[in-house]
Amino acid sequence: MNKYEMVIITNSDITDKQKRLVINKIEEFIATNGKITKTDDLGIKKLAYEVKKHSTGHYYVTEFELENSKVLELEKLCRITEEILKFIVVKK
Repeated sequence: MNKYEMVIITNSDITDKQKRLVINKIEEFIATNGKITKTDDLGIKKLAYEVKKHSTGHYYVTEFELENSKVLELEKLCRITEEILKFIVVKK
């Protein structure tokens, strides 16, 4: 398994319950296929530029271990989730 770090920016206009559901869905996928080593909720921050007509976003950072083949599935899950404005997965 390889070590990765992922930053997710969600829409800051959605409710806390909706944010938690989105993050739980991502964390559940990682936990099922690998292991989460660290999570951090950075809160709402101003974006450098508008993304999908939003100027602020809620930032989450997750460090995890996952098989290389499952990273593409994780990225696909993030792409189809409407509440996620931006995300990036980086191999450590």
